[in-house]
Amino acid sequence: MSRMLRMPMRDGAHLAASLYLPDGAGPFPVVLERTPYGRDAPRRIEVTQVDPEPMDGPRLAAVFTRAGYAVVLQDCRGRGESEGVFEKYLNEGADGFDSCAWILDQPWCDGRIATIGMSYGAHAGAALGCLDPPGLVAQVLDSGGFDNGWRNAIRHNGAFEMKQVSWAFNEARRSPEARADPVLRAALEAEDLVAWFTRMPWRAGHSPLRHHPTYERVLLDQWQAGAFDGSWRRVGIWAEGFYDRYSRAAVLHMSSWFDPYPATVTNNYAGLKRAGRGAQRLILGPWTHGERSRRVFGDVDFGREAPIDSWAGDWNRQRVRFLDHAVRGVPDGEPPVRVFVMGGGSGRRTAEGHLDHGGRWIAVQDWPLPDAVPSVFHLHGSGLLDPAAPAAGATPVTFRFDPAHPVPAIGGNFSSLEPIATPGSHDQVEAPGFFGCAPPYLPLASRPDVLVFQTEPLTEPVQVVGPVEVELFVATDAPDTDVTVKLVDVHPASADYPRGYAMLLGDTILRLRYAEDPERPRLSTPGEVRRVRLVLPIANLFLPGHRIRLDVSSSNFPKYDVNPNTGEPEGLSRGYRVATNSVFVDAVRSSRVVLPLR
Repeated sequence: MSRMLRMPMRDGAHLAASLYLPDGAGPFPVVLERTPYGRDAPRRIEVTQVDPEPMDGPRLAAVFTRAGYAVVLQDCRGRGESEGVFEKYLNEGADGFDSCAWILDQPWCDGRIATIGMSYGAHAGAALGCLDPPGLVAQVLDSGGFDNGWRNAIRHNGAFEMKQVSWAFNEARRSPEARADPVLRAALEAEDLVAWFTRMPWRAGHSPLRHHPTYERVLLDQWQAGAFDGSWRRVGIWAEGFYDRYSRAAVLHMSSWFDPYPATVTNNYAGLKRAGRGAQRLILGPWTHGERSRRVFGDVDFGREAPIDSWAGDWNRQRVRFLDHAVRGVPDGEPPVRVFVMGGGSGRRTAEGHLDHGGRWIAVQDWPLPDAVPSVFHLHGSGLLDPAAPAAGATPVTFRFDPAHPVPAIGGNFSSLEPIATPGSHDQVEAPGFFGCAPPYLPLASRPDVLVFQTEPLTEPVQVVGPVEVELFVATDAPDTDVTVKLVDVHPASADYPRGYAMLLGDTILRLRYAEDPERPRLSTPGEVRRVRLVLPIANLFLPGHRIRLDVSSSNFPKYDVNPNTGEPEGLSRGYRVATNSVFVDAVRSSRVVLPLR
């Protein structure tokens, strides 16, 4: 049975929560989860292989009360039954701090608080951790906890992540205001989000969110906040600015290769460890957002080891073991870092019709891996990716980028883009069902605006584990453009895949105006050569006969917004301009990728 709580915040608002107590007299250590999705509602991602039925709040709480923890499940401000106005991400630090302080004064709390949370719940947990609240001793930050929302997961090195757009629309439809107002709810339900993705950027009063101006304002503020200024250096979206004063709680960070947050959690893990805060742990799986008990993501099967259940029993037991270790000092024998290395499968088509790519878990002492050897591969004008240095005076490789016809995103590491797109790995070939694809459905590599650099077929296995660093020398004749990079494992032709299979491993992007300084955007002059640096965390075993491939272009839509190449203020453009973009591949301006080989 639960007990209703009304927690007072510093501004007088009261946040609703449900309290679940274990058997016994108490007091108890407390597990706190803060969520905007309904504290007692079913959680899509709270499933296991044995029990695929999503757990609601009471069932989730029971996982921890059975282990002797009191559980507080709280609605975030302006969501569920909580008072106040919801402002995405930015109230969670102060509200989380006040919630911890209030819990600490309750007779059922023994003075120790742990937070759990996935996605927004992890953002909320990291936000309160930045303020070092009283009583906090442990945290599970699952697939979230912005290290730097400008660089990862809101914007992405300046480009805007379009999951923020679909999230805002979908959550406006589920907001307390829409539930209370049938006309508002009907107005939002009548909008066709897929159609609206063909009309960008949106403007105040001229978007599917115009019916809910509060949600529209927050979204457009993010979309138009291009430069990394003070608006980004705030609690809730900038944990790296608080590493040196973050809570000394023990933290378990978790994300996955086809989730939006592998860069976020690896940066938080490494940054908090460098700052000497509490004990840090890291888990990196092969999953999409929260789907940790599955093995197929997109069109790729990662094998029977892929689910966390394969080694942890399930995620519930793993969380309890970690909290028992961090809160109660119970030894658990866990390594600091567990990483799923993709690859090693047969490359055949499974009985269910997916690529058997396979993979395995490794236990290591740190991230980046201390024994990984950085190995340079240069981009050559012939399309070769090779350790050999390029020739002096080699001609740059040039393409034309038309914003009216962006490169479609064929899977990837994102979330919340439904119904526009779904995450996971796919063959990089256009096909029905992917936004922006059209007949004759040819490989993306055949597009004139996609530059492909790949190794010769490998003669021995190559294991890449760690942050992949990409350095490109580029120029454009437009005031601004984007630079995109995809890392691909090219499976050779086989009986099941006679055309081969270009399997997406990950991607990243940078808006060129921010190449030198995110705080001071600078437009390009025609022909000016600028250096672009990008980092992409990856773990993959490339088998003999495979190729390592790097695709370079200037768009990846609908994952990221499309740069109009005009240099107009972001989110406010009205025109398009075709840009001629070049990548330099000569001895002096040697574009390259650095692979951490293990």
